[in-house]
Amino acid sequence: MLVYPSVCNSQGDDRLKILRFLLQFTMLGLAAAFVIVAPYPELLQPARVVTVHESTAATPVNAPKPAPARAPLSFSAAVARAAPTVVNIYSARVVRSLSNQRGPLTPAPDMPSGDNIQTGLGSGVIFSTQGYVLTNEHVIAGADEIQAMLTDGRSARARVVGIDADTDLAVLKIDLKNLSAITLGDSDKLRVGDVVLAIGNPYAVGQTVTMGIVSATGRRRLGLSTYEDYIQTDAAINPGNSGGALINTNGDLVGLNTAIFSRTGGSQGIGFAIPAALARHVMTEIIEHGHVIRGWIGISMERVTPEDAEQAGLKDRYGVVVIQAIKDSPAERAGLRSGDILLRIDKQRIYDPRHMLDLVARERPGKRVSIEGIRGRRAFRVQVAITERPAPTQHP
Repeated sequence: MLVYPSVCNSQGDDRLKILRFLLQFTMLGLAAAFVIVAPYPELLQPARVVTVHESTAATPVNAPKPAPARAPLSFSAAVARAAPTVVNIYSARVVRSLSNQRGPLTPAPDMPSGDNIQTGLGSGVIFSTQGYVLTNEHVIAGADEIQAMLTDGRSARARVVGIDADTDLAVLKIDLKNLSAITLGDSDKLRVGDVVLAIGNPYAVGQTVTMGIVSATGRRRLGLSTYEDYIQTDAAINPGNSGGALINTNGDLVGLNTAIFSRTGGSQGIGFAIPAALARHVMTEIIEHGHVIRGWIGISMERVTPEDAEQAGLKDRYGVVVIQAIKDSPAERAGLRSGDILLRIDKQRIYDPRHMLDLVARERPGKRVSIEGIRGRRAFRVQVAITERPAPTQHP
């Protein structure tokens, strides 16, 4: 074996020098890095990565498709279609007075000139080319004279065909030819977010159009009328708009503007309209029968309280408590009595007194309905024969 000690020693020294150089360079680099990073400790923190979850589920088959992007829209065609059917309603009422003050409306010849004239302002919608106009009952309440003014400049005296105070609606008749009638839309298909336009005569400035959206549907328990099912909108509705049209972007009627929620008397973006379907039903009933026919069983009632529910052993607090069954009413003849808790009518759950009132009112007189309830802690069921609801003056 041949040994080359001198060569091996030389190679070892070279490796040691290289290792010492690398170690010195590494230490110098670490020292430099410490000097740079020391003032910024956040640089030593691990990188933060935000994780989000994106849906990969397919769009439901029945989901509404998003509307395609369009240029700014104009609703002039819809307004042009509906505007001729909306009329301004002016009413006058004689107020007996000892003074000779005059109201802003010139007294009619048959009105004593020594009396004050109170005037009212509102709007109405021509529902038929036969001259039937629908408006709010509060617009013409107590009026001695009613005048309807059309957009074409014509005007005519309007006579009252009938009123329905329970929905705050009134049907008027004007005798003019060549009338334009509103086209009815399907108010039952309105959705929150749909664009709507309100047409009326606010503050007597002349026919005015405002725009908004449907803010809510099926608004009840507002205390505005006996039977409530309002469309809520943020389209500006002001005094004088009552009875005017709420239309969709096709110019079809979807509601009759009726009320506003306001602390100042002006629009604050919360307006209410009677659905066109309900308005049409009331108008048809008034024209064909002289009044609206509604079902009635003859009870006074109140909400179920937590105490009532506990005593009856109910887990959920719904239904109504019978306060009184009116004498000789369908309810009394069926055996309903004070203290009964009514839970269902024809298997439909009863939520509160107003809901019960609506369920009964929509039934035609002569129909028998099944009412389920709790008496004490025992369940019972009775058959009640619906009759026609008496006039409010007879049974408030």
